[in-house]
Amino acid sequence: MDDSGDDVLGTIETEIALLMRMGEATRRALPVEPYRALDRAAYVILRQLAEAGPTNVSALAARLNLDGSTITRQVSAMQRAGLVTRSPDPADGRGTLISPTEHGLHCVSVVRAARRDLYGQILADWNATDRATLATLMHRLNVSLSAHKPTARN
Repeated sequence: MDDSGDDVLGTIETEIALLMRMGEATRRALPVEPYRALDRAAYVILRQLAEAGPTNVSALAARLNLDGSTITRQVSAMQRAGLVTRSPDPADGRGTLISPTEHGLHCVSVVRAARRDLYGQILADWNATDRATLATLMHRLNVSLSAHKPTARN
């Protein structure tokens, strides 16, 4: 790879590291309500369940690229908080389906709206084309990241 390709990849690596750092700093600086009413894991799981409908743990783990035991622990905590329910999986008598409760859907809706408003403020001086380009490229990056299967899980 030539120097310009190395520079571009170096810039991408740096910008992703900064994005993650700034995202975490922004999240911690926001008030709990409504922005952090759900922890990150619950928010992502509820978003997935809201889009996909009732899902078994293994499918949820695969979609989120997490270990099944991790999802099971997170779902158990979410069930205790009244955010999800478990029901028998009609396709697999040994399995269960995870579904969001009305309370869980309400919480994810409130947090999502608050986050959308926040990003609207942050990107207020961006034109519509730049916002659309960012959305397209972020989606493309997430698809590529999801498709890349690392050899070791951390």
